[in-house]
Amino acid sequence: MLYVYLKVFLTGGIICALVQLLMEKTKMMPGRIMVLLVCTGAVLGMIGIYKPVVDFGQAGATVPLLGFGYNLWNGVRQAVDSQGFYGIFIGGFQASAAGICGSLIFSFLASLICSSKIKK
Repeated sequence: MLYVYLKVFLTGGIICALVQLLMEKTKMMPGRIMVLLVCTGAVLGMIGIYKPVVDFGQAGATVPLLGFGYNLWNGVRQAVDSQGFYGIFIGGFQASAAGICGSLIFSFLASLICSSKIKK
């Protein structure tokens, strides 16, 4: 069990360290880096490179934004396989709906608990 936690921690840590290097060494804005990570995850999933990383690192590979792009790609691929051309439009939504809804709900609950302060 400890070995699984170690693999997850190392995989997520390596991904986050590489992204931190990207943020430190380039002048890219955070929004562009986020889009780059999601698109990179989808492309790596499409060419079959990210699947072994997910199999090894599990949540350490699926939780970062690379994993979100990979999840979108898997949803589109599965929907196209089962529903044809129509799956291109609905696959990503079906694959990511639970995660997006969860983040919205927990963000709303956090906003009720914490009081926001406007910076001056």
